[in-house]
Amino acid sequence: MKPNTPKNPSPWISAIPLAVLTLLLYVVIRIFGGDAINGGSQIALLSATSVCVMLAIGIYRCRWAVLEEAIIDNIRASASAILILLLIGAIAGTWMVSGVVPTMIYYGLQILHPSYFLVATCVICAVVSLMTGSSWTTIATIGVALMGIGRAMGFPDGWVAGAIISGAYFGDKLSLLSDTTVLASSTVGVPIFTHIRYMLYTTVPSMLIALGVFAAAGLMLDHGTATHAEAYADSLAATFRISPWLLLVPLATGILIARKLPAIVTLFCATVFACVAMCLAQPHLVAEVAGIGGPEGTGHLGFLSGFKGVLTSCFGPTHIATGTEGLDGLVATRGMAGMLNTVWLVICAMCFGGVMTGSGMLRSLTGIFLRFVRRPFPAVASTVGAGLFFNLCTADQYISIILSGRLFKDLYAERGLEERLLSRSVEDSATVTSVLVPWNSCGMTQATVLGVATFIYLPYCIFNIVSPLMSMAVAAVGWRIRKNNR
Repeated sequence: MKPNTPKNPSPWISAIPLAVLTLLLYVVIRIFGGDAINGGSQIALLSATSVCVMLAIGIYRCRWAVLEEAIIDNIRASASAILILLLIGAIAGTWMVSGVVPTMIYYGLQILHPSYFLVATCVICAVVSLMTGSSWTTIATIGVALMGIGRAMGFPDGWVAGAIISGAYFGDKLSLLSDTTVLASSTVGVPIFTHIRYMLYTTVPSMLIALGVFAAAGLMLDHGTATHAEAYADSLAATFRISPWLLLVPLATGILIARKLPAIVTLFCATVFACVAMCLAQPHLVAEVAGIGGPEGTGHLGFLSGFKGVLTSCFGPTHIATGTEGLDGLVATRGMAGMLNTVWLVICAMCFGGVMTGSGMLRSLTGIFLRFVRRPFPAVASTVGAGLFFNLCTADQYISIILSGRLFKDLYAERGLEERLLSRSVEDSATVTSVLVPWNSCGMTQATVLGVATFIYLPYCIFNIVSPLMSMAVAAVGWRIRKNNR
């Protein structure tokens, strides 16, 4: 054997860094809860990375230069994803301040009716999450408002929370603005538009089943009358200039997506569209963001102050007072700066994945599955199981997505399976099941925000339960699954 070639790592030794990562993340989640992504998870990843490096160098005589090169390659591969994440932050801010997202929410609230409250709740949360790209923001804002309305109507907490979470994770999963969507596609190396289109074959049927269940439940359960929807709609209308013309921004973005322009180009154009709409439709909010007052300050809005307001909407936090506490959180944005923790997490995860790959440990772990996975269904079933397993062990959906994608990437390639099948299977499991685990950062956060225990809302998260099952069912019948001829 050449002196620079490391020995083939044992699967047992290869599992040690994963075990260390799982233990550290468990402690971090216990200490920091939903704030673990603000630094604790990153430190855990770097610590597990150091353990992997020590084992690779100390036991298998792997050179540091090999591991370093693997880290660099991983980070280089994630460069476009980092740019996309930053642009997503810009869109989140500009689409909110321009009134695009509030307009969507306003019109969505108009369809609320007691008999169809659950299905309407699911649809509204899906639309908001699809537009914002964040299930957490949707649940913590409009979800809290809908939770209060549902309780006022007399609906059981579990049903209302389940409808909110189902809709929020549907939108998060398919949104071009979602960090989990970007992460899953970039980890596997699938163009984001290809990834989203391929997910439609499992995600849409899952959502239709969920909507059917919520529609039936809404008609059968006792309820009162909706009284809060008008108040929330009035608060939005009083703060933003609501107009159907603002829907031209997402329409134009959709046209760019349909024309299959690169994601970075599309996102940049979507930001520019929103900036123009912001200046035309919401000059008073631009003035407020710029720090020169609310509507009364509109007359003092000059070029420099307007430019400051637009740029702040892109890169920094914005806080717009609506007069309704439940909506203030929804219209507050963090811009590009709000994506830095996710970017930090991606870089640290790429370091861990790099040393696991460079040392051969990831290959060793993947080898365990090679003897069992030979056809699409076992491959997808194994991926779904791994996504749930990592959600249980690592207690973080981001890390689950990265580990599942990296673990199965070579396996799918060797079996001639398409990369888009892997990225879809990862999202069908790691993304949607994270909120069903009580000690996962998603499960803990949503239970706290909605005031409903995870085990209470779990049976009613129809979309989250059906989605991984649908992924396996589609694989079993082989619908739209082709062998990779490369």
